[in-house]
Amino acid sequence: MPRPASAPVRLVDPRPAGRAPGPAGSTTERIVESITTAIIERRLPPGTKLVEQQIADLFSVSRTVVRQALNQLSRDRLVTLEPARGAYVATPSVEEARQVFEVRRMVEGSMVRQLAARITDSQVAQLKA
Repeated sequence: MPRPASAPVRLVDPRPAGRAPGPAGSTTERIVESITTAIIERRLPPGTKLVEQQIADLFSVSRTVVRQALNQLSRDRLVTLEPARGAYVATPSVEEARQVFEVRRMVEGSMVRQLAARITDSQVAQLKA
């Protein structure tokens, strides 16, 4: 399946305005968080090429820091790294998607049961509002 052309990076630096950059570890985490959020919110659809230099420019960091973030995202299976080609947003198979939704159904069902056992009348009213 052909990959889409490199799309402009649609990420938002989650660091509050005016906050100075922290150590490399926290910068890596900011990048991971931003890319993860963009994938979840579908601003970065499956198959989108992630260009290291664009991400580095956006976060004002070196490409080395971006590579660390992309490696972490690859371990989390959100990004696929292809030697000599680059990084792409992962394209899960139908079976992987079914497994994710099955796990979500179990976790979310358990969360709702726990909430129902503990929620107060005022909290219910607040939710309805």
